[in-house]
Amino acid sequence: MSDDAEDDWFEDALGEEESAESAEPADASDDRESDADEGSDAGADDPFDGGDAFDESDDGAADGESGLADSAGGGAFGDSAGDDAFGGAGDGTDGFGDTDGDTSAFGDVGTGGDSAFGDSGSGDAFGSDTDEGGLFDDDFADAMGGGGDADFEDDDFESNIPRLDLGIEGLDNMVQGGIPLRHLIVIVGGAGTGKTTFGLQFLQHGLEKDDTDRGVFITLEQTYEDIMATAEERGWEFERHEAEGNLAVIDLDPVEMANSLDNIRGELPELIEDFGADRFVLDSVSLLEMMYDDVSRRRTEVFDFTQSLKQAGVTTVLTSEASEDNPYASRHGIIEYLTDAVLLLRYVRSETQETRLAVEIQKIRNANHSRETKPYEITMDGISVYEQANIF
Repeated sequence: MSDDAEDDWFEDALGEEESAESAEPADASDDRESDADEGSDAGADDPFDGGDAFDESDDGAADGESGLADSAGGGAFGDSAGDDAFGGAGDGTDGFGDTDGDTSAFGDVGTGGDSAFGDSGSGDAFGSDTDEGGLFDDDFADAMGGGGDADFEDDDFESNIPRLDLGIEGLDNMVQGGIPLRHLIVIVGGAGTGKTTFGLQFLQHGLEKDDTDRGVFITLEQTYEDIMATAEERGWEFERHEAEGNLAVIDLDPVEMANSLDNIRGELPELIEDFGADRFVLDSVSLLEMMYDDVSRRRTEVFDFTQSLKQAGVTTVLTSEASEDNPYASRHGIIEYLTDAVLLLRYVRSETQETRLAVEIQKIRNANHSRETKPYEITMDGISVYEQANIF
């Protein structure tokens, strides 16, 4: 790609489309010593990020093998083996092998008692004797406004953080108040779980609002024609929204994007601002990660790219392939730690029942959400989550 082409990659991509129409985390335990005088044997897990705040079952973890699963070592109130949910070690080594206890591999500074992933290290999360009283002095269901099976009362939810709906029926009800604006969301799943459909439906919901959310969809896997055909098949008027200037669909070669990533990263915030995009989708980040054989460079490039999206101030959905060995983790195990929300789409197979699709919210920063695993279907209308049903 020439320098001129690199500078105008976004405009060239749009111009070509218009022309076409007319024509391994560390497994060391975090051995925090219990205070014998206080008599507290609670582990180091955060009850809101590492434990199960709404459901006593640990659906998200499988025998503690995944550094991404929530509190595989124990429930929010049970005895914990003290393992850090992110695979951190007590000797100052974080889940990515960095030996500096204050700085993570991605530049997140854990000063003031805050961890690199937003967990607060101050105070007693499990309500041991303090001057202010414990969080769980009262009944937990009362303190948290109900258990995981109860519906959220959005009318009673108060927050100063602007939020939006994903546009996925049933899934939005599993998130109290909605997803905070400008969050980075990653959808992790295997082949055929509906990752691309999720991204298209996310944009479609914004485009159909009375106060339209403009959207940008960049695909590294399919062609422009494929994406537009998929939308048309579902009755989503992407061609009309594109003609009205509310949607841009761009197909890029992953090698070309990797070679031009410095230019793209520098121009993306300005281009998104000029277009007025409110929602952005990249399908998929896994292909971008695969362009870098060196693990250290891969981590740095992906981190810098996510930071550019943060700078752009747009709510972003990234899709990622699941690990072949662990359905609860992305292929390279990096993107989960760089995003604000992680949603898992996976198959649930049983010897006595048919194979079903299931969705699980692994984390959403600054939002209360259900931790239950719920079944969903992919139909001509898109993805629908059956929030009242149980997968097992």
